Amino acid sequence: MIKFGHYSDKGLPASETGYRCSSWDPMPSGKKNVVVLGCSHTYGVGHSEDTHWVARISKHNTERLRYWNLGQPGASADKIVRILYGSEQVLYPKIIVVCWPVWSRRERLTGVCVDLTSDNEFLKTENDETDKQNFLKNVFFVEKFAKANNCLTFHCFAEESYHENLHGLNVLEDYTIKNCWPYWDKFEQRITYDKPSLAADGKHYGVEHHERFAELFLQKFQAKLR
Repeated sequence: MIKFGHYSDKGLPASETGYRCSSWDPMPSGKKNVVVLGCSHTYGVGHSEDTHWVARISKHNTERLRYWNLGQPGASADKIVRILYGSEQVLYPKIIVVCWPVWSRRERLTGVCVDLTSDNEFLKTENDETDKQNFLKNVFFVEKFAKANNCLTFHCFAEESYHENLHGLNVLEDYTIKNCWPYWDKFEQRITYDKPSLAADGKHYGVEHHERFAELFLQKFQAKLR
């Protein structure tokens, strides 16, 4: 076990909301472990246990794969990486799925860990270039972890897509949870959607977004999720 400050390779960060997955103590055996990382859209804020997108993809190839939803409300790319590294000797992941949040977010580490989102004063000196470089730093850490642990990685996005920066990786390029719905299919629909799809909290994206996003993710990657 290695631990320095808030980083550890054996122990997930403490969470006020908990992690939306089964207990890993004791850790079951016999399947490959898939860790899914992201923010509130991955955690499934405002959703029941079976309507968010992670629950939907978790039904794929369950004979061989076991899924762990490690999404956390308010998470930044920084926090996603810290969670991933904490899972190394707990969940022993072999497949990593990251649904990246907006890249302006940061994690501020002092005596406690603080998620910096939206217009937090500590973000006022950041700009699009520093956001981009911080994002790419965290992509590097994910890919380095994957190489060291012989993992397969998949990347997608919750709200804004930065796929043009991820050449050579498994990336869901054109769709995000935000933009994947409403969509129009002339063979399926006869009327347009006239109201937004929202989760139970009235803020996060609703069932239609998550259902469509999971469908798009599996259309592209299901052959590799094995």
